Amino acid sequence: MLDAKAGPHTRARARMFRALPRFVIMAAVTCGGIGAAHAQAYPDRSVKVVVAFTAGGTTDTLTRAVSNQMGQAFKSTFVVENRPGAGGNIGTEYVVRSPPDGYTLIVNSVGPIAVNQSMYKLNYNPLTDLMPIVQIANVPNVLVVPADLPVKTIEEFLAYAKKAPSGTLNYASTGVGTSSHLSGYMLMDKLGVNATHVPYKGADALNDLLASRVTFMFATIPSVIGHIKAGKLRALAVSSKARSASLPDTPTVADQGFPDFDAGSWFGFFAPKGTPPEVIAKINAGVNQALPALKTQMISEGADPVGGTPEDFARFTQAEQKKWESVVKKMGIAQ
Repeated sequence: MLDAKAGPHTRARARMFRALPRFVIMAAVTCGGIGAAHAQAYPDRSVKVVVAFTAGGTTDTLTRAVSNQMGQAFKSTFVVENRPGAGGNIGTEYVVRSPPDGYTLIVNSVGPIAVNQSMYKLNYNPLTDLMPIVQIANVPNVLVVPADLPVKTIEEFLAYAKKAPSGTLNYASTGVGTSSHLSGYMLMDKLGVNATHVPYKGADALNDLLASRVTFMFATIPSVIGHIKAGKLRALAVSSKARSASLPDTPTVADQGFPDFDAGSWFGFFAPKGTPPEVIAKINAGVNQALPALKTQMISEGADPVGGTPEDFARFTQAEQKKWESVVKKMGIAQ
């Protein structure tokens, strides 16, 4: 009931409101609660988690471990789907173009998020067309050499590299522009040594390293930790600024007179732009709750759990993109 002193404009608005159909009024009243209701119901069907790389790699292994925990926590199914190709760009763009409803997510890494934008002409911007949800882990690269290479420490390796005759030193990577490639380039650049980069696809790089057909490689710890423990490869240094919990006795490259050397890999959940913030918050909470149960397993396999807020992860990815943009420009590998 209106106050008798209500002005003409107020009374007019009241008459208009009474004239509206009931369904319009109900829609206006309930609209504000749709997001909250959606978040409470989420997920009410299977969630697809895309991996932009082949099965069996570090991204795939971490994604499956965390997705399994998420499925148990949410009492739903988190289905991992591999969509490899173009350095991770194919799977990444697929998720960028997916409905922003929380039912298509991606676990992505440093290459597709922070490096590829500087290398390729993309039809999307991974920093703005995807929403960072939570970082799963840091996975330092480890400098490994065949067991028969006559060096046992990082100091001996650096001296060996400096004395190697021109054209005899080479290093493997899992592809142009990958963190494996960029780590090798950065170290040789800082040493002032000209080493030949030999890019591979998948496990072929590791096979040739084990066979001593290449001199060294920066590889993600999970991909080589078994060979290190078996004595087939020798771990000389990790690429992160701090030592890895997985290889605590292995020094860092930064300790060898390169304090700004930091070239590790990392992995985290992303969703298409426009995904409701309530859903982002729910996935973030789920991953943060899942990580403690996986901590021992992840460390034993070479990954250091992280977690945190979406804002933390957004700041991190933006800083990574700026860092790698300058490296890619210096290398001249933009395509």
